[in-house]
Amino acid sequence: MNVLIVGSGGRESAFAYKISQSPKLTNLYIAPGNAGTGQYGTNVDLKVTDFEGIAAFALAHAISLVLVGPEEPLVKGIHDYFLSREDIRHIAVIGPQQLGAQLEGSKDFSKEFMFRHQIPTAAYKSFDKSNLEEGLVYLETQQLPIVLKADGLAAGKGVLICATYEEAKAELTAMIAEAKFGEASSVVVIEEFLKGIELSVFVLTDGDSYKILPSAKDYKRIGEGDTGLNTGGMGSISPVPFADEAFLTKVEERIIKPTVQGLKKDNIPYKGFIFIGLMNVEGEPYVIEYNVRMGDPETESVLPRIESDLVDLLEGVAKGDLASRSYTVSPKTAVTVMLVSGGYPGDYENGKVISNIENVKESIVFHAGTKEVNGEVVTAGGRVIAVTTLQDDLFSALQQATADAGRIFFQGKYFRTDIGFDLI
Repeated sequence: MNVLIVGSGGRESAFAYKISQSPKLTNLYIAPGNAGTGQYGTNVDLKVTDFEGIAAFALAHAISLVLVGPEEPLVKGIHDYFLSREDIRHIAVIGPQQLGAQLEGSKDFSKEFMFRHQIPTAAYKSFDKSNLEEGLVYLETQQLPIVLKADGLAAGKGVLICATYEEAKAELTAMIAEAKFGEASSVVVIEEFLKGIELSVFVLTDGDSYKILPSAKDYKRIGEGDTGLNTGGMGSISPVPFADEAFLTKVEERIIKPTVQGLKKDNIPYKGFIFIGLMNVEGEPYVIEYNVRMGDPETESVLPRIESDLVDLLEGVAKGDLASRSYTVSPKTAVTVMLVSGGYPGDYENGKVISNIENVKESIVFHAGTKEVNGEVVTAGGRVIAVTTLQDDLFSALQQATADAGRIFFQGKYFRTDIGFDLI
């Protein structure tokens, strides 16, 4: 089987690592990939939104399955594009069609979906330019703090938590009237603030049956002790100690089943991953958001724990017989520590030479923002490398991942040394 992964980050590195182990695999390609994905397959210089180029490559290289990593090509309709062309319709695409991708592409769409199918989530109301004044009045009826979410994709930056009414009004005006997040904030969802502990649960579905992937918790803040600016994720752990069997049963019964059944009821075809961002509020699960792909860096913690053949599972999604496929998960704990460029998530410099990767023996090194220049691996992004270890217990995994993160060097390197220690 020839497989093409679309994407270039740490998530796609983890997919390449896992897929390369499958006995069903003939050739693996990653478009565009990074300096680390080449060890698992062949990198292809194609943009993730170049649907014509991806299709031409898939045809020329007899691709059987396309796994779409990031959200942008899904929201822009890559799956629909493949289905619309007679010559490539036979190629399986893992990732929802454009309508299903609205679960992530539009916060308003996803909130309406949750309310329609009685899926527990925070109360909300949506506003745009036509009723901005009404939105400003509505803010005063809400309890503080108040959550504002840009309706569209804003590269993980479109969520604001406002501590005062003045701040909330100023931000709502900036988002809608002044296009603070561009087109993404032309509609803004005002949401009730949920107090609790965040975690993520991942589901792989063929649109009918599903497999629940390992739970994970990621760490968004740049600073130790969860301080400072939000990032794309500074690390993650799997499984989540407080997500015990009783809690995960609630998640399945109240959230996963109604989500998969709701998609069917609404005639929304869905083949791929569903990332369910949850808040554990005193033992009760609430949905914060859906993503229509795997998270990053959670994927780097989740995939190493899956013992089954990932290609076999993806084939089950494509053929609609996922329920019959073998699926086992390791009881071990995975910890991922992200190495980032100095200055991230603000301004940072690229092109710093990365050294000493080969001296990491007890962890897996997943490249994220890297590229190869003149035979050297250099930084090419804010989040540069994810170091993942798999150990028998959380404390051992935390120690190993943190130690191995320290072994890699590049100028300005920064990483958090406290990932997961709040759960010990």
